[in-house]
Amino acid sequence: MKKIEIFLGAVLAGIAIGIGGVVYLSLENKIAGALLFTVGLYTICAHGLNLFTGKVGYAAENPPSYLIDLLVIWAGNFAGTWLTASALRLSRIAPALYDAALRVCAAKLMDGAVSLFVLGIFCGMLMYSAVDGYKRTQQPLILFVCVAGFILCGFEHCIADMFYFSMANVWSGRAVAAIIAISLGNSLGGLLIPVFKKLREAGN
Repeated sequence: MKKIEIFLGAVLAGIAIGIGGVVYLSLENKIAGALLFTVGLYTICAHGLNLFTGKVGYAAENPPSYLIDLLVIWAGNFAGTWLTASALRLSRIAPALYDAALRVCAAKLMDGAVSLFVLGIFCGMLMYSAVDGYKRTQQPLILFVCVAGFILCGFEHCIADMFYFSMANVWSGRAVAAIIAISLGNSLGGLLIPVFKKLREAGN
C-alpha cells in the first residue's frame, strides 16, 4: 500500500508539473512564463506530493531501499505528465500548446546526451535548493527564484520535459534517451549539496 500511495502522489506531482508547463507554453513573455511555471512546484510542496527532482537529493540520508521509491516516483511523474498532455490534447487549447511544445522540444531532441546531462546537473542543484529551502523556511519565494532561474538559464528538468515531449507527441528512442540523460543529470545535481553537507558533518 505504501508504494501505491507513493505512486499516486507522484502522479499528482506530474500533473502539477504539467500545469506549470501549460503556463510556460501559453505565455510569450519568457520571464513571466519561467516565474509562473513555479505554480507546479508550489502545489507539490504545499501538499506533500512526490516529485523525483525534489526527492532524489534525500537519497544521501536514506537507506538503499529509498532508490526503489525514487523509481516509483519517476514512473508516477511520467504517468502524470503523460495523462495531463493526453487530456489537454482533447481541449480547445491543444493546437497552441502543441505548436509551442514542438518548438521547445526541437532544441532538446537535437542536443547531445552529454549536453543534456550537464544541463540536468545544474537544474538538479537548483531543484534541491528550492525544495529543501522551502522545507526549512516555508517561504515560497525560494521556489520561484530557483525554478525561474533554471528555466531562464536553459537547464533541463526531466519531469517538465516528459510533459513537453508528451504534449508535442514526439516520443521516440531519442526522446527516451534524452529523458534518461537528463534524469541522471538531475540526480547527480540534486545529490551534490546534500552529500557535501553529510561529508562536512562527518568531519566535524
